[in-house]
Amino acid sequence: MTELSYKKDGDLMGQDHIRYDILAQDALRSVIRKVLTEVAATGHLPGDHHFFITFLTGAPGVRISQHLKAKYAEQMTIVVQHQFWDLKVTETLFEIGLSFSDTPEKLVIPFNAIRGFYDPSVNFELEFDVAAAEEDEGAEITAYPISQIDKTTEPDTDAAPKTGDDGKKEGGSVISLDSFRKKN
Repeated sequence: MTELSYKKDGDLMGQDHIRYDILAQDALRSVIRKVLTEVAATGHLPGDHHFFITFLTGAPGVRISQHLKAKYAEQMTIVVQHQFWDLKVTETLFEIGLSFSDTPEKLVIPFNAIRGFYDPSVNFELEFDVAAAEEDEGAEITAYPISQIDKTTEPDTDAAPKTGDDGKKEGGSVISLDSFRKKN
């Protein structure tokens, strides 16, 4: 990331040695940390809140299975809604259990690896400048729904699709995050 220079009335001002851009991003990441800490304390999300969290899979400190790393070599988006477990939050990262195609996975995601955080229930979105090794500007960000899993039993891969309280089938489709973004 390059240092910022500001212009005022056409005059170039001094360089930002304080790095306000980094301080602002750190402050916004603390919003995510606080929200996840509260969710970890209660074990569920309040109301209709749910989160799409996009992160770089190759960032330092990210720990995901080799299977997920092979499938999402650059970045991936997780959905934190009803089916998650073992959410733990520290000052620098969070750990979460999620299910991908009825396979339970533990993910460790440093806050510095997060590129985006979106809560569609209130149209709240944060985006971060995270340097990727090979930035792919044309990549579409997608969210992969999480299959329901009972934490006390092994996943049943032959089971029929689960249904929610409203009778609709859960999971199984890919959702484009762009459809939830604010339109300018």
